[in-house]
Amino acid sequence: MHKLLIIAEHDGEKLNASISRCVTAARQISDVHVTVAVLAADPSAVAAQAAALTGVDAVITVAAAANAHAVAAIWAPQVVALVRGGYSHVWGPSTSFGKDLMPRVAALLDVNQISDLMAVDSAHTFKRPIYAGNAIITVQVAAGSVVVATVRTASFEAAPAGGNAAISAVSVDASLPTHTRFVSIAQAKSDRPDLQTAPKVVSGGRALGSAENFKIIFSLAEKMGAAVGASRAAVDAGYAPNELQVGQTGKIIAPQLYMAVGISGAIQHLTGIKDAKTIVAINKDAEAPIFEVADIGLVADLFDVVPQIEKALAG
Repeated sequence: MHKLLIIAEHDGEKLNASISRCVTAARQISDVHVTVAVLAADPSAVAAQAAALTGVDAVITVAAAANAHAVAAIWAPQVVALVRGGYSHVWGPSTSFGKDLMPRVAALLDVNQISDLMAVDSAHTFKRPIYAGNAIITVQVAAGSVVVATVRTASFEAAPAGGNAAISAVSVDASLPTHTRFVSIAQAKSDRPDLQTAPKVVSGGRALGSAENFKIIFSLAEKMGAAVGASRAAVDAGYAPNELQVGQTGKIIAPQLYMAVGISGAIQHLTGIKDAKTIVAINKDAEAPIFEVADIGLVADLFDVVPQIEKALAG
């Protein structure tokens, strides 16, 4: 029996949707017991959400005032203490949270980390992308070594609700650092769907020309009930904020519908959308690389087409 521990990403009240995808990945290992660990000041609400996921066998909570915010330096020693209690695997999502926390866990356990795990061949053999997703490598972890990994959540479906796992509180004996402390967090507030979990995403690129022009992307997304994304070029030019960047150096997403407006399709951008179910591209350059991966392509001026789409949606 393999004992796999998933570290829950949450905001103190709501479990991040990435965890349900980690559960799906974990269940691809045969003969596995999946536990979700919730570290928080008050983990009760998040723990209940984790326990309701199909495929979760148990939920453990570590309640401490120091866990009110996901500070990797504070959480990592506690995670390691949990893992040493008998877990063979410890996984987190390949999000900013997971990319911050899991390398510290791997370092403290003195093992290598598997990053962006995208397929499970066995309990110790996995696949992950390299070269901006242009090649897939198979990685094997030595038997007996703890498997520390971040899961490329775009590669897995979300585990549905319907579970009823037992929840238990545990205490950990870990020495927490005093040199790192939470000061504050600055993040954008938005009523729009979350970019990483939204089923529909509309993204704009450098062809928009300005932050003022980029507003038509927000307008179209609002009409469609979609999240807003942006290419790296659009972000670097100041047309859109950093948190909207899609691609290898931004967010990796897998929506049902991805609409690329004025995006040429650089390799690093395509890496972020390769798992999208349907890709629609609008670009006036018929030779743009985006058309090579698009399911539906329209060679046209976006400033002519987008208003027409909005009008059709409104009518």
